[in-house]
Amino acid sequence: MKNKFLSLLLFFSTCALMAQANKVEIVKNESGTRLVVDGKDFMINGVNWDYVPIGTDVTNANFYEQSDEIIKAGLDTEMGLLKNMNVNAVRQYVGVPAKWVTYIYEKYGIYTLLNSQFGRYGLTIDGVWTPITDY
Repeated sequence: MKNKFLSLLLFFSTCALMAQANKVEIVKNESGTRLVVDGKDFMINGVNWDYVPIGTDVTNANFYEQSDEIIKAGLDTEMGLLKNMNVNAVRQYVGVPAKWVTYIYEKYGIYTLLNSQFGRYGLTIDGVWTPITDY
């Protein structure tokens, strides 16, 4: 029993030490501005995405209120398609539980931007309100 406990303790300690968060930075230099993730230039290939089953619309889909099995099946189908399209980021709307954001990233490597109004009505850029978002 003691050996099993020590083995588990060693395993979890190793996992904690080896776990890493991505280093994300914006690099500005004479060649311009770019997004860099883990030391590599990162091009965002993103889409707005929301799961809306047949027979529902965005106001009543309630996707994340379904059982975990239904959510997982929906995400696996949709994220598999998006991954095949080389999508690496999705913009989702309000109500997405953190565990599903984590699931999408860990299983498909797809980042999630959460905000229903991400730049919709403009943004403050360098302290200046810009009413029209130029993506």
